[in-house]
Amino acid sequence: MIAVTTTSYNCTDPAQRAEGLAHAQRAIAQKQCIVMPTDTVYGVAADAFSAQAVATLLAAKGRGRSMPPPVLIPRLQTMDGLASEIPAAGRALAEKFWPGPLTLIFHAQPSLTWDLGETRGTVALRIPDDELAQALLTITGPLAVSSANRTGQPAAQTASEARAQLAESIEVYLEDGFRPVTGGSEGVPSTIVDCTGERLRVVRQGALSLEVLRGTVPDLLGMGEEPEAAAPDGGAEPEATSPAASEPAPSGPAPSEPVPSDSAQPPAGPAPRGA
Repeated sequence: MIAVTTTSYNCTDPAQRAEGLAHAQRAIAQKQCIVMPTDTVYGVAADAFSAQAVATLLAAKGRGRSMPPPVLIPRLQTMDGLASEIPAAGRALAEKFWPGPLTLIFHAQPSLTWDLGETRGTVALRIPDDELAQALLTITGPLAVSSANRTGQPAAQTASEARAQLAESIEVYLEDGFRPVTGGSEGVPSTIVDCTGERLRVVRQGALSLEVLRGTVPDLLGMGEEPEAAAPDGGAEPEATSPAASEPAPSGPAPSEPVPSDSAQPPAGPAPRGA
């Protein structure tokens, strides 16, 4: 359902903050969309477990199902309820950098009956390092959240910027000042790491650099980087000794392409610019 009225709250005022959080909670329960701050940019949010709400979010942004939104969660323990086959390296990144500007793609729990779009059985998760966002997530549970802008337009860094683009498609706007708090002419999105393959791989470079992440996962692959083929005994590759040996190996899944600036998951990869 598209909202026909919209309300903005100045959350720097304690009374408006409390009223805004309560209204946002009701809107999420009614499968409507809200705009909220995160630690990177402002995001448009909806109930992650409502296909109707997620469809409304995608429609508000002018986006199709091929660009599914990531999911913001309130605490680390929620990861295990939403994701499966979590590798040790992926868990180490979550424990080190959450809350923070890092989105991790995992295989989704097969028992979940949600519909985020064409995710290919994966889910992108993040805990934002933002006090208001965490307060909201604590009372709503996991939210599907994408940058608060029309697709192809700059990501909003205030709720008023988001309202100029999204207008009446949003029920509640929570204004809490400029994001990121440290300032900057453009909002820098979270870095996205795909944790579904044999080795973890960065599929969108954002606020956390590859070098910083490799301090926790040294063999993390950068965007477009391929693992080196290990030669027998560490020596040179052997010469082909048969026609079969000289033929190219069967093609596997294509490496994940760089993520479009307004996508949450790589379009050619395991699926989820989100907030």
